[in-house]
Amino acid sequence: MWKVYKWNGMYIQGDLISKHKTESAALKKAKKEINFAHAVKDNRADEKLIWLDAKDHTPVGVIVKKVKGGK
Repeated sequence: MWKVYKWNGMYIQGDLISKHKTESAALKKAKKEINFAHAVKDNRADEKLIWLDAKDHTPVGVIVKKVKGGK
């Protein structure tokens, strides 16, 4: 389950915007709700992250997917 989070002024993973089954649907919703210019993918052992940054590379949100059983 891909979860889209928006920066709430204190935390990057602050406000939950929506949940999606696919990565493309999550990116579409993030583009509609969060005005971001750059998306950087990061694969970790227990989760997949897509960091959403503004034009000046300040973080404005994140898309998270928890991965069970490692990579």
